[in-house]
Amino acid sequence: MNPKVDFYFSKAKKWQKELEQLRTVVLDCGLTEELKWGVPCYTFQKSNIVLIHVFKEYCAVLFFKGALLNDANDILIQQTENVQSARQIRFTNLREIVEVEIILKAYIYEAIEVEKAGLKVEFKKNTELIFPEEFQNKFDKTPALKTAFEALTPGRQRAYILHFSAPKQSKTRESRVENCMQQILNRKGLND
Repeated sequence: MNPKVDFYFSKAKKWQKELEQLRTVVLDCGLTEELKWGVPCYTFQKSNIVLIHVFKEYCAVLFFKGALLNDANDILIQQTENVQSARQIRFTNLREIVEVEIILKAYIYEAIEVEKAGLKVEFKKNTELIFPEEFQNKFDKTPALKTAFEALTPGRQRAYILHFSAPKQSKTRESRVENCMQQILNRKGLND
């Protein structure tokens, strides 16, 4: 146990027992406990394997390369359709954790083996993402916008495309593009 991570487990009043149990299970698998992104993250030879996090309705163990796991028990959850690599196992009470402890450990050991084998998730390329018409129109009218967008990292490009594509109404998509144009021209990411 890493003392720098202790605060996380003591502050989560609603899920405290569940989090303590998850921590015990994960540490039993021989991983190193660290604090990353403000949550407990467990690594093997400095590579991220799983993290523990909480939401209002559940707590979860997130597998960084969960898409590569076998999931023989059909318990891994893809958070949203845009999440390509990570998968969660969600819990709503302590009993659920205790019931699947052996299975959870098996998934963690499999995740460690995936890391040892050097396996990588094949991410969709940005060219596979669909540019909303409203953004494509701005590209055509403003060559500098296209140049600035192409200079962004693939992750930043993806974030913008997903942000622009999310609304159902064209008017809202167009407004989002307008609001972000200067940020793109400044070569900044959506959340920079």
